[in-house]
Amino acid sequence: MAFHLEGPWLSTTGKRRGKFKWASAEQKREQEKLQADWQALKERTMTKPAQSRPLTRALPRLGPPPGRETPHIPSRDSGVGIAAKKDIPVYTGDKMLGVTIMHKSCLQPVFSEQAAVDAAHMRR
Repeated sequence: MAFHLEGPWLSTTGKRRGKFKWASAEQKREQEKLQADWQALKERTMTKPAQSRPLTRALPRLGPPPGRETPHIPSRDSGVGIAAKKDIPVYTGDKMLGVTIMHKSCLQPVFSEQAAVDAAHMRR
C-alpha cells in the first residue's frame, strides 16, 4: 500500500483539535445542563467501585517440581575446534560427458552424444 499518497485524514499520530466553539450560547448552556444531569444520575444510581485489593500473593515458581532438579553437567572442551567442514560433493564418475543449459538456468547433465545434440536443438 502507498500510505505516502494518502491525505492527512489517514493519520496515525492523531489530530490536533483546538478549543470547541459552540454555535450559540444557548447550545452551550443546554450541553452543560445535560452534563450536570448525567453526573447527578450517575451519582444517584451507580454503585461505588469496589476497593481493589493489593496483589500480595507470590507468583508460582516455574520449573520442575521439588526433587526433580537436573544436576549441572559441564560440557566437555577438547580445545581442538568446533567441527570439520563438509566437503563439496563432486561427480567423480566417467559416464557423464558434461552439463548443458536447457531453459534459462536449468542445468542438465549430459550422458550421451544424442542428449547433447537434443539439448543443442532445444528438444526435450
